[in-house]
Formats: sequence, C-alpha cells, structure tokens
Amino acid sequence: MFYIRFEVHFLLKTIYKYSKLFSQLFGRGFCYRGINSMNMNCNFEEALKLRRSYYVIGRDISVPDGVIKGILERALTYVPSAFNSQTTRLVLLLGKAHTCLWQMVKDVLREQISSDVFMKSARKIDTSFAAGYGSVLFWEDMAAVEALQAAYPLYADRFPVWAQHTSAMHQFVVWTMLERVGLGASLQHYNPLIDDRVRAEWQLPATWQLIAQMPFGKPLREPGKKEILPLDTRLKIFR
Repeated sequence: MFYIRFEVHFLLKTIYKYSKLFSQLFGRGFCYRGINSMNMNCNFEEALKLRRSYYVIGRDISVPDGVIKGILERALTYVPSAFNSQTTRLVLLLGKAHTCLWQMVKDVLREQISSDVFMKSARKIDTSFAAGYGSVLFWEDMAAVEALQAAYPLYADRFPVWAQHTSAMHQFVVWTMLERVGLGASLQHYNPLIDDRVRAEWQLPATWQLIAQMPFGKPLREPGKKEILPLDTRLKIFR
C-alpha cells in the first residue's frame, strides 16, 4: 500500500513539475489552441490570450449543444450590468436556423448594394459565417432600458450607453468561453439592416434591439499574427 501511495505521489509531482516547465516554455501550460482540440484546461488569462477572430470555420464539432447552451446561460447569469438591469438577451441559432440567418443576410444585402460588391460579400458569408456550426445573436431589451430611464431620470441619457457596455461584456465572455471549449468565432454587425426580418422569423419582441452576430464553429485555419500597439502609449500609472 505504501509503495502504491509513493508511486501516485511521485506521478503527481512529475505532472506538476512538467506542467510548470511547459507553462514557462509556451506561456500557457497545456492550454493548446490547436484547431482540433478543446482548451478545457485553460484558465481565464490563457483563454483570453487565445481568443481571436476565426473566419475559416466548419460544422464538424465535438462540443455538445448542451455545453454551448451552458456557456450562454452562465454569461447571462454572471456578467454584470448597470443597476443589475440584466438588459441583454441572447438567441442561439443552430442547424437550419443558423443557415436561415445567413441566407437572410444575403437577401438583405442583395437589395442594398451593387451586384459586384454583393458577390464578394456573399462569397465571404458562404465560406466563413454560414459555414460554421451556429450563431449567437446579442440583443438589448430596450423596454427594460426605457423602464430604467423612467425610474432614474437623472441618468436617463446614460442607460442606452450602459446597455451597450453590458452587451459588450456578454460578447467578450461568450467569445472567450467558446474559445475555451475549442470553438472559433468572430463578431459581425449586419444590424440594423436585418433586425426586422430576424425578429419576424423567430417571433422575437419588437423591443429587442440587435447588437451583434457571432458565428462560431470548428476552427479550420489559424488567424494571422495580431499586431499589439505599445502598452506604454495605452497604459498610464500614477501614484
């Protein structure tokens, strides 16, 4: 029994030792972004570093729908909002609904732009956004915002701005959590062009205002190198 305990203890020490070594070498331990793997061992900082815009995505994912649903539920539960207003609304589109959304986007664009420009846009939609597994739609309930404006007139002009802040935090959290389970995503803004058609298609309240669309799926190509501006021009510290 002692021998077994010693072996287990030695094994655990060895794993810990080499996990620290890999962390020092690669800066993120075993948190490998690989386009074919999940990143469930990532902590928040590691997932944050890996979160990027993925434009080449596919539908062949191993993440259950329940996990994706859970990500959205946790975002809605724990992301803060001004006055705890909880004005953000999320819609998850999968399967035919996901395909329908991006066909709808193309239909709207066809009416708005020249044929040459439309062909380029349609090609990008078909090979990128529509090619993914699903889409998350981010909304703000303006009825809730207006109720806050009425209740707190002193801050009436700020509540729409704070609602945008709340939405942005939900976008960031969902994006990062999708990354953590090995899914690639990007953030798109075809609103307000598509708002009315989307609301009608899925019978959503007229008071919901569309903020952004997040297509996601299996990452098929790593994004290019991201240019980081000097931090000393963007961060100031005073004592």
